[in-house]
Amino acid sequence: MALNRSSAILRKVIRGGCSSRTPAVSSYSSSLFNSYSYSIRTRSNSTESDSKGVTSSAAGYHINNGSSYMRGAVFWEPNKPLTFEDFHMPRPKANELLIKTKACGVCHSDLHVIKGELPFPSPCVVGHEITGEVVEHGPLTDSKIVQRFPVGSKIVGAFIMPCGSCFYCSKANDLCESFFAYNRAKGTLYDGETRLFFRSNGKPAYMYSMGGLAEYCVVPAHALTVLPNSLPYTESAILGCAVFTAYGAMAHAAQLLPGDSIAVIGIGGVGSSCLQIARAFGASEIIAVDVQDEKLQKAKIFGATHTINARNEDAVTKIKEITEGKGVDVAVEALGRSLTFSQCVQSVRDGGKAVMIGLTLSGAKGEVDINHLVRRQIKVIGSYGGRARQDLPKLVKLAERGTFNLEAAVSRKCKFEEAVEVYKDLDKGSIIGRAVVEIM
Repeated sequence: MALNRSSAILRKVIRGGCSSRTPAVSSYSSSLFNSYSYSIRTRSNSTESDSKGVTSSAAGYHINNGSSYMRGAVFWEPNKPLTFEDFHMPRPKANELLIKTKACGVCHSDLHVIKGELPFPSPCVVGHEITGEVVEHGPLTDSKIVQRFPVGSKIVGAFIMPCGSCFYCSKANDLCESFFAYNRAKGTLYDGETRLFFRSNGKPAYMYSMGGLAEYCVVPAHALTVLPNSLPYTESAILGCAVFTAYGAMAHAAQLLPGDSIAVIGIGGVGSSCLQIARAFGASEIIAVDVQDEKLQKAKIFGATHTINARNEDAVTKIKEITEGKGVDVAVEALGRSLTFSQCVQSVRDGGKAVMIGLTLSGAKGEVDINHLVRRQIKVIGSYGGRARQDLPKLVKLAERGTFNLEAAVSRKCKFEEAVEVYKDLDKGSIIGRAVVEIM
């Protein structure tokens, strides 16, 4: 009965919702941070006035006492400390908003950058899963954007930040050309420039998505959705990546239907979100696969009907056993490993879908039996996330109605100053679910 109620609510949200990764190394990988040291540089006085007028005055801001400066967590290079640095207050441009960051989720995508596994310009500010408050609109911003996001609005941001006008954005796909060409390739926004400049020397720093692990960040308006007062800042941060990625995999890549069976390999922040979304979609059998009993135990809270510890038994064999020898309709790989890629493909029934959402070391390959793929009509699908303008409002509604349990999904909260340590713990596999940094 509860399942039917959740499915009905979800269908209603999908029909009526307003329009506008993760990587997962998890506990499958051994810690590569044993020699990785962290440090925190002492913060300068963030309320100091800018006597030289280097940036526009922030005195009108009703947050942070009108500071002209802010702090951000900076990645310099692999195996070098992640440090806190002062920046000039970032300035939004047309159709961009300056956000006072309230919370930022801790994601394996950031960890891949920190470890040098994904190439990205540096120095950069990581963090791409945020909630916050609007404090300024860029000059010449469209009046409809100003009306939708007035100063003081609560917002949640998606890590994919659509430009709104490229070939893919025009098709409501949100595989935005500008996002990949500028942000992911160059660490900038879509005029080819960053919004981050060090206070000490005026030199630029680059932005991983919006560079959300900072006290303020600049975000293109198309990546934002209003967060209702009924939802908390901290837990809601995961809507922008962990839940957003899971929803994109379920709704668009897998096109999961009520009654389908599904296996999720890797029960981290994204994988556990996949379990909740699969339950909301009305999946009949939801199989959680991991190597940690603690994660598998919690998976039952998120909707898993079966759990498999892949350290103790063969995951593919067990999945086939649960599904009477056929395999699942949909298997999801949420780790980003060659082994689990293969397990995912082998776990689906004839005509089934193997959905890959885990990012991995740049250049890593996955193998597949071509004859099995062809003869059994297996579909191998990559899924990077949802559609920010269409899906993020729906996810907010799911969370507001309790169909998606945000509180259960967030297993750890930490202060801004503790952010560097939480990535170390993430690499060790000691975070069950999702961690969120509180910056407010």
